[in-house]
Amino acid sequence: MYFITISEMLGTKGQQIAREVAKFLNYSYYGEEEVLKAAGEMGFFKDVQKLDEKGPPFFEKFFSEKPKVYLDRLQSVIFEIAKRGDAVFFGKGSQLLLNSFGCALHVFVTGSSERRIQQIMQEKGVKREIAEKWVHRSDQEKKGFLRFAFDEDWLNLNLYDLILNTDKLSIDSAAKMIIDAAKSDEIKACGIDSMKLLGKLSLHRKVESALREGGVMDQHVFFTVEDEDSVTLYGFVYTPDEKEATGRIVKGIKGVKRVVNDLTVFTGSRSEV
Repeated sequence: MYFITISEMLGTKGQQIAREVAKFLNYSYYGEEEVLKAAGEMGFFKDVQKLDEKGPPFFEKFFSEKPKVYLDRLQSVIFEIAKRGDAVFFGKGSQLLLNSFGCALHVFVTGSSERRIQQIMQEKGVKREIAEKWVHRSDQEKKGFLRFAFDEDWLNLNLYDLILNTDKLSIDSAAKMIIDAAKSDEIKACGIDSMKLLGKLSLHRKVESALREGGVMDQHVFFTVEDEDSVTLYGFVYTPDEKEATGRIVKGIKGVKRVVNDLTVFTGSRSEV
């Protein structure tokens, strides 16, 4: 099993390149539409749709748990579809989510501001002023998304194995370079252990988002994912009803078959904590 993640600066033909690579290698392609479809299958369509590749508004970011819920569910979707096999991922922070997997090749497609602006003018049929704003806004949104989601700079070159400048490369030439790199001996296939890890990572994000949404993801409630379908809760709550409700939230998550509820009911007052 192999993964290729392709990230782009708007106006560099990164999406066309990603599709070409997937087609040649006969890999599944996951762009915006495909990720949303998978999210719908998992019951997360609206959550993922609300979290595009841009950071949340300032007040929502700091005064609401909703953006974190959306982010957890997006990440769960990426991990879940990665389990399906060989794939090309276009954007969505996949270069960071799959960064620790030796079977993943991470590609960044860049280009000069001038060529990118010209490309947007040609693709969208807009005037230069609009194209400039479009390019600038896209850069800022992607910067904000990676900073919010991973506290990382999207232009950190250490995140990528291969960087392509399409000022001088055609779609076919860029795709060929990616394909050749993906076939190199240094890119090792992921085995069964990686499949299990993806399953655990996906479930971890599901549990985290469910607890956040249920209002019980605080500094006193913790959990571990023991297997792809098993979760252990620990820490403490203040009443037996809270303990039962927390366990019920996790049991209601699709794919969870076993919940060990080791939460302790704290007998003191909240002010003592």
